Order: sequence, then C-alpha cells, then structure tokens
Amino acid sequence: MGATVIPILRYRDAAAAIRFLADAFGFEAALVVEGQDETIEHAQLRFGSGMVMVGTARDDEFGRLVGGSDRPIRGSIYVIVDDVDAHAEHARAAGAEIIMEPTAQDYGGSDYVAADPEGNIWSFGSYDPWAAG
Repeated sequence: MGATVIPILRYRDAAAAIRFLADAFGFEAALVVEGQDETIEHAQLRFGSGMVMVGTARDDEFGRLVGGSDRPIRGSIYVIVDDVDAHAEHARAAGAEIIMEPTAQDYGGSDYVAADPEGNIWSFGSYDPWAAG
C-alpha cells in the first residue's frame, strides 16, 4: 500500500491564511468547511500534486497537541517548485516575508525561505528528494 503525507497547519485566522497561501504561494483551495464565527473547521489546499490541510486553532484535543489558541503554532513545510527565483518574487510581491533569499545548495538545486503571517516557515526549492533517491 502506498502512503501519502499531508501536513496539517492550524492558524489563529485560518481564513486569512488561506487567502495568503493562495495569493503569495499559489495554493488552490480544493475544499473549505467554514465553522461558526468566521472559523475554518477544515480546508484542503492543493499545490501541484501536494496538499496541506488548514484549520482554525482551537482548544480541542488535537489543538492541545499541535498548538491551541493560547500557544504558539509553528510548522515548517518544503514545497518543490519549478522556478525558485520567480516563485520568490511572486511571494514577495504578495507580501510574504522572505527570510532567506534564493540560494544554491551544496546538495543540489536552490531554495528560499518565507514566513507566513502567523510565523510558519515555508521553504520552496527545486531540489526533489524523490528524484535524488
């Protein structure tokens, strides 16, 4: 049986995060389940053949494990892109904080690092560990 890894991120303002991830990084909302009081119960955001799931931070059982409304929420995601420089410029123009400019790496490819508005770290690079394996 094959396996697929799909990261889950919780945000204090998940609706704003979804808009940011679409505008700055190119994600597309495949499914958004809205809750009460402008919360997001569950969202699936696609990027190529990859996906992240997003929801509003809350103090439920899962939220207490990954970061509820009273704890910092931090994650780090790596996304493979075709053109690192163009992607970085698009993200910058959309307001993303670039915390590491596009850089060639010794192990191959290049990448850059950006922070989203709630402090999650996003790395975008041309290195494909599946192809390198």
